[in-house]
Amino acid sequence: MNWWMFSRLQDPAARPHFRLRRRHSPAANASLSTLEEVSGAGKGKRPHQVMLTRLLALAAHALAEAETRPEPQDLWKEPINATMWRPCSDKRTWEPSEGTNGYIMISANGGINQQRVAICNAVTISRLLNATLVIPKFLYSNVWLDKSQFGDIYQEDYFINYLKSDIRIVKELPVELQSLDLEAIGSLVNDTDVMKEAKPSLYVKKILPILLKNRVVHLVGFGNRLSFDPIPFELQRLRCRCNFHALHFVHKIQETGALLVERLHGHRPHPSPLEDNLLGHFASKSVLKGNKNETSKYLAVHLRFEIDMVAYSMCYFGGGKDEEEELEMYRQIHFPALTELRKTTKLPSAAFLRSEGKCPLAPEEAVLMLAAIGFKHSTNVYIAGAEIYGGRHRMAAISRLYPALKLFIPAADAFAMTDPGSQFSSLVQGYRMYYGGGDLPTIRPNKRRLASILLKNATMEWNEFETRARKLIQQTKQVHERPVARSIFRHPRCLDCMCRTEN
Repeated sequence: MNWWMFSRLQDPAARPHFRLRRRHSPAANASLSTLEEVSGAGKGKRPHQVMLTRLLALAAHALAEAETRPEPQDLWKEPINATMWRPCSDKRTWEPSEGTNGYIMISANGGINQQRVAICNAVTISRLLNATLVIPKFLYSNVWLDKSQFGDIYQEDYFINYLKSDIRIVKELPVELQSLDLEAIGSLVNDTDVMKEAKPSLYVKKILPILLKNRVVHLVGFGNRLSFDPIPFELQRLRCRCNFHALHFVHKIQETGALLVERLHGHRPHPSPLEDNLLGHFASKSVLKGNKNETSKYLAVHLRFEIDMVAYSMCYFGGGKDEEEELEMYRQIHFPALTELRKTTKLPSAAFLRSEGKCPLAPEEAVLMLAAIGFKHSTNVYIAGAEIYGGRHRMAAISRLYPALKLFIPAADAFAMTDPGSQFSSLVQGYRMYYGGGDLPTIRPNKRRLASILLKNATMEWNEFETRARKLIQQTKQVHERPVARSIFRHPRCLDCMCRTEN
């Protein structure tokens, strides 16, 4: 579910301005044969150069020829051993914590995805310190421009009641503590006082004494401040329980989500476990009156190609001097520290960054990957992301190869991420892994290996690119247990969060 999008439904001015027009009568043999055709897709701003036009033309012809052939059998499925894992972090083996050591407050920074991680880390720390958690607050961000607080997004009473067997949660501090000057008494702890992914022992050593002395601690700028390993089994399970079970969207968001899913998927009388969790009772009833649509599969693609990410990456995307000047001007305004660093330090070249897989995938690179692994020309594709750098000029490659294209990304049959490091993509992947039962594959490209393949784009034939790209994606779809120190939000396949059955 696109949590970022839903968090902003209350504020129409905050919605992305980028829109795509769906073509209702796509030509089956549509071809992307020339750069001029792509560059002419929009008017107004100067056209953005599109890379890999030769391969894009080959892809268009290959998709036209493949339309009548069956899709690869594993396209919409995970490997069979994914079905061995099932959710079970809702199981408890301990007594409730009374929270008698004091109160923990947090002010979480970042966007809604970072805030979600912060909430579950705060729940875990509250149990560790036998503290009572005050419903978390969210700091206002000049990036996200979102004033939403916990109760605007999540069901507060459900959250409190679901976790009452784990920790005590209250909506506000007791009256006698509300007038305290927390900074003056030393109870204000910021993100520089607690290192990133700190071990539980640090909280016992540094935070617990403050809590016992002052009865309250306020963690400001709190986010990814708790390690994933080493951590006691039950605390790790609690963190999973918070993320996958305790955080339910408010009814307004659930109803809106159900409406989107039904429009994209058609009405399904028996919703999936993922839809049940995200959409509540709205998942099982038709939101659209008189809806008789047949169910259909769709692919959701999370494109991380906004100008801030493109500029910060220091990569080159084929736009020549105009692109370089435009991105440098953006960096000077939004990333002045990076601009200053370039004056005194020799940074890696754009070519080196691309060879190391450090560049965000451009829309044309993403669409080539999708075409190569077998998604047909007629596949329903839904795009998630804010305003794409280059707008319609840059998106023309996707819209020509996949005309049935829209914006939005609910519970898709398949999900493709273009930036495996994205917090949003990580949380979506984890949710699909936890509730998918092997039926909700996530496509995670190895950008370094994909870059090495695309280096030969000037001479490579489509069959070779298709073979190599499919092999790359098949390797990333392999099912394995969570590696040590990896995020349980991203990779919940571990005995802390899920149970494994042997076939």
